[in-house]
Amino acid sequence: MELTHFNEAGRAKMVDVGGKSATERVAKAHAKITMRADTLRLIQSGGVAKGDVLAVAQVAGIGAAKRTWELIPMCHPIALTGVDIEFTIGADGNPPAIEIIATVRCVGPTGVEMEALTAASVTALTIYDMCKAAQKDMEIGEIRLLEKFGGKSGAYRFVSSAGEVPNV
Repeated sequence: MELTHFNEAGRAKMVDVGGKSATERVAKAHAKITMRADTLRLIQSGGVAKGDVLAVAQVAGIGAAKRTWELIPMCHPIALTGVDIEFTIGADGNPPAIEIIATVRCVGPTGVEMEALTAASVTALTIYDMCKAAQKDMEIGEIRLLEKFGGKSGAYRFVSSAGEVPNV
């Protein structure tokens, strides 16, 4: 497999996507933040002093997707056509957790995988920031691309090492 972000001298470059066709592209990414049950109850009850944790985190994730090109050096600025952040609250889990799915869409010459991964990551980081006064040992993990569609490389869907495909 050829790495496209290097020039003939082996130095970093931004890939030229000028000649690529604009197609619909969609990517979904996942992140998970685990916490104590009392922290999750604070979030659910609106008891966090900084405000509505999930609403703020959702807006942060959307904003992060839109600014990915400013954070990741070789990413292109992309005119996104949609960003959605969904939460699944697992109060019964051990430990309790909030799972995040970020879905990003565009019609353009390059994919939106990095935008979806950035959105999921920043959403989880924002939940941490909003709740760190209540609990500093929350854990963020399981950040991964779940699926992507469109473009030359076609479709991709995450399959775990156990052969499981997550429900997205």
